[in-house]
Amino acid sequence: MWFFIYAEDIENSNELRAKARPAHLARLEQLKNERRLLLAGPHPLFDAENNVKGMSGSTIIASFDNLEEAQKWASEDPYWTEGVFKQGTAIVKPMNITAKMENASF
Repeated sequence: MWFFIYAEDIENSNELRAKARPAHLARLEQLKNERRLLLAGPHPLFDAENNVKGMSGSTIIASFDNLEEAQKWASEDPYWTEGVFKQGTAIVKPMNITAKMENASF
């Protein structure tokens, strides 16, 4: 079953995010290798000149056997354990995919 996983960053998360990123990406790579990752990516913050100044959060859509497994996986992500994500912002919920681009390439 697919799950939508979302959380918001704390303010000024760039340094913490950079430190935790290699371990975070390794976990995503594992899901990808298991063919359980549909997509993942951060939400950029822009300044007045439309330049990226940081990130405001992240979204992952991945396959897990049940909600408890998805919640456990999300809670163990380095962005949580290293303090990148703001407490109380986590969303982990089942998702039915009803439409997608044919031959989508990201």
